[in-house]
Amino acid sequence: MPERKRTTRRNDAITLLKEDHRKVKAMLEDLVSGEDSSRSDLEELCGRIETELKIHTEIEEKHFYPAFKEAAEKEEDQQLFHEATEEHHAVDLILEDLRKAEPGSPQFMARAKVLDEMVRHHIKEEEREMMPRAKKLLGAEQLVELGSRMQEMKGELEPAMVSREH
Repeated sequence: MPERKRTTRRNDAITLLKEDHRKVKAMLEDLVSGEDSSRSDLEELCGRIETELKIHTEIEEKHFYPAFKEAAEKEEDQQLFHEATEEHHAVDLILEDLRKAEPGSPQFMARAKVLDEMVRHHIKEEEREMMPRAKKLLGAEQLVELGSRMQEMKGELEPAMVSREH
């Protein structure tokens, strides 16, 4: 029985999202500390971050957020949903501005720092507020089912997004 629980936990929506969060935070840390990196290395890292964020955002907005919103019981839950959605939009705008800056320039590095701060703020709120509520509202079975659909969508999106980078 313990083996089943471990498998279930690994595949639930929250676990999958947290894995994405860790991956993106590590890449953003590399970007923000990359002033001495080559222009091409910064461009490549920026592209990978953008791809990861776009895939993550899409699976959240297509699966996790709608399930959360539908199960929401309190006004605070609805506020969490709307704020998280708007933060995704703000990150998209920052990414767009980042792409316009010369990699390694002071402007680029400042925008990279703002992106890092915005994403970390968003992750913190999701993990401390939205995800604990989602566990209560959705329950383990629904989170596993959501995780399965999210993983499937991610598997479909990754090859398409990576091919667009090149």
